[in-house]
Amino acid sequence: MTDTIIALSSGAMPSGVAVVRVSGPRSGALTEALVGTLPEPRFATLRVLRDSAGAEIDRGLVLWFPGPASFTGEDCVEFHVHGGRAVVDRLLAVAVEHEGVRFAEPGEFSRRAFVNGKFGLVEAEALSDLILAETEAQRRFAVEQAAGAQSQLYADWRERLLTARAMIEAEIDFSDEEDVPGSVSDEVWADVSSLVAEIDAHIASSDRGRILRSGFDVALVGAPNAGKSTLLNVLAGSERAIVSAEPGTTRDIVEARLDLGGYLVTIADTAGLRETDGLVEAEGVRRARLRAGQSDLVLHVSDTGVFDDLRLGGGRTIWRVRTKTDLARGDAAEGADFALSSVSGTGVDDLVGAIRSEVERRAGQTDTLAPGRARHIELLRTGRKHLIDSLSERSPLELRAEALRLAADVLGRITGRIDVEEMLGAIFSRFCVGK
Repeated sequence: MTDTIIALSSGAMPSGVAVVRVSGPRSGALTEALVGTLPEPRFATLRVLRDSAGAEIDRGLVLWFPGPASFTGEDCVEFHVHGGRAVVDRLLAVAVEHEGVRFAEPGEFSRRAFVNGKFGLVEAEALSDLILAETEAQRRFAVEQAAGAQSQLYADWRERLLTARAMIEAEIDFSDEEDVPGSVSDEVWADVSSLVAEIDAHIASSDRGRILRSGFDVALVGAPNAGKSTLLNVLAGSERAIVSAEPGTTRDIVEARLDLGGYLVTIADTAGLRETDGLVEAEGVRRARLRAGQSDLVLHVSDTGVFDDLRLGGGRTIWRVRTKTDLARGDAAEGADFALSSVSGTGVDDLVGAIRSEVERRAGQTDTLAPGRARHIELLRTGRKHLIDSLSERSPLELRAEALRLAADVLGRITGRIDVEEMLGAIFSRFCVGK
């Protein structure tokens, strides 16, 4: 028999109300033991919760959800009690004394919902993203994914491949039968070619999906004492980085996470770029270049107006930012994209506004579905490779049909339809306990 699981599903304590969730075949029996009788399904009912000796634990609302009409598809119950740690701890301790009831693992409620067909793997991942969303853009993207449109797109592609494979195999096996068309190859391969183009366009939108889901990365790079740390503190609105006149103060990467117009933007202060014999500082310089090479936007910071070649490669977007304009003589903006003073605040708003506009441009304002997870993108690329193999006219028809099968299976792995057991633990273990 499947265990019945229990966990605190609401936020950190103390709080006004705490929600304790239970799911599994013993949910009804546990509820009866705690409150006497089962409440009417899906109606919040005020009850007294008691332990096995009849002592009162608390008074709270009880909601009973008989399966399969519940989040997990199993019998479920929620206890809405006062959010004191002692109250919740006592309720949990009394509950797990009952046979077959244990504490839930992280993500176990959602995993059971997936196993019971309440939603697909893409929706489960979106649910995790929704819980972790920090900005409005992240919330909207997670809601879009959780609504099922992304899964439906992949399911439609898979159905087209299953149909194409069936037609090709019918041509192979029953070419002499009167009810099988003489040749369906042209129609099938034209649709497969069209599908490759659709997948290419979808993968091309992955940068948008990544920015919406994970945020936009900005790296501050430049020589020591160029004003990077001071600029980070001004942008963050707090003292995130140590500021000192001593060169090489910043050795490791210091980050600040901002909400710009509903988008998550991570600003990273990096070690000053210079030649050094110090092992620690040299490692900091190496990490600075690595982080800059992986960022969406690089702000090349200089307090002198001299901007040397960063030699980052990879076609990074680089903006030249002149700092300490309050100390500069002449035209401080000459040769720079932005000129500012972190002390007086002059020019800072212009830089922030430009970063926000760049994020909006890169994230896009369309409703086009975009993959936001590396797992999806990797599987889409694998599926595309199989489709390209299927289009090779030099291969026997049997091998081309097999390539279609492999591509359809890959799409099934994205949504959880095919062979996903080995990845479930990794996915659901990232959920919080109680979800």
